[in-house]
Amino acid sequence: MYYFKTIYIFFLILALNLFFFSTTNVKAKSFQVKEIEISEPFQEMFDKNSVIDNGFKKAFKKLISLLVKSNDFAKIENIQLNEIKSMIESFTIQEEKFIDQQYYLKIGVNFDKRKIYSYLENLNIFPSQIKSEKFLFIPLIINEKTDSIIVFDSNPLYESWNSEKSGNLIDFLLPTEDLEDFNLIKKNIDNIENYNFEQIIKKYFLNYSIISIIFKNEKNINVLSKIYIKDKEIILNNSFKSFDFDNKKDLVNFINKLKIIYEDLWKEENEINTSIKLPLMIKIDNKNLDISLKIENIFKEIDLISYYSIKNFDKDFIYYEVIFNGTPQNFIKIMNDRNYSFDTQNKIWVLK
Repeated sequence: MYYFKTIYIFFLILALNLFFFSTTNVKAKSFQVKEIEISEPFQEMFDKNSVIDNGFKKAFKKLISLLVKSNDFAKIENIQLNEIKSMIESFTIQEEKFIDQQYYLKIGVNFDKRKIYSYLENLNIFPSQIKSEKFLFIPLIINEKTDSIIVFDSNPLYESWNSEKSGNLIDFLLPTEDLEDFNLIKKNIDNIENYNFEQIIKKYFLNYSIISIIFKNEKNINVLSKIYIKDKEIILNNSFKSFDFDNKKDLVNFINKLKIIYEDLWKEENEINTSIKLPLMIKIDNKNLDISLKIENIFKEIDLISYYSIKNFDKDFIYYEVIFNGTPQNFIKIMNDRNYSFDTQNKIWVLK
């Protein structure tokens, strides 16, 4: 009796292994675009499918705004609806309602990551990882005519910067109106272009910050941006035609342009070279299924992993093939940051 019970348990475990660890391909996570809102008048020729199609276009445009730098947008302008649909994995209707002869729809769309990357690669566009981050943002206005500086009080950028939610990836944190900071900036006004603002920045415990120094005269507005990404400093110089800061429309336009510049830089910092397709073979101990599930979830989270699959398994190990858009050192660093390390001495890496 014991013998048959043992045989039964063996085949049950084997069946479960075959169920959970089939060698069918597993894709990394899709791109999820949520809460896309569309509305159209409910008229005689109303077509719900047409509304949904408009939602697909809007969702794709939103995804592209997160993945692609602004100077590449024009390359995608003429994409056809059928091309967009071919990259959609699934969609959900999150809400629909009729109010005063108006139809309102909210949908979520899942785009196939590999197809999106392939589409962009064919257009010679390198996408970026979708990484949101908080930046301290300090805007300073220097009136070159009066040789004066505006920091907090009466600073139109300070007052209006976050009233326009045009940014996608950067969450801008404006500093508090601190008298000590104000005096420190005034003290260094003659050397403001070289001042590092470290005393102010360190108060906010952020690894990312942007100091925007706006030099205004009658003809031009020159913007010197000192951008700190962890220990790295980046200097940008941009020039704009002068305008009246009291003109709300012009001010909003100026703010949006600056935000695009900063988000483009952030995208560039997180760019994915999809032409690099590094195949990795990784084996993981089969004794602890939790580890395997956790690793798979991490593979899904990492945008640089375009694809992974379970190639094989036995009683001791699960074997994964991973396609990584980067160098082996970059993969090791990313996994180390998540507290996973590998023995890389052999062709097949082993999770320690």
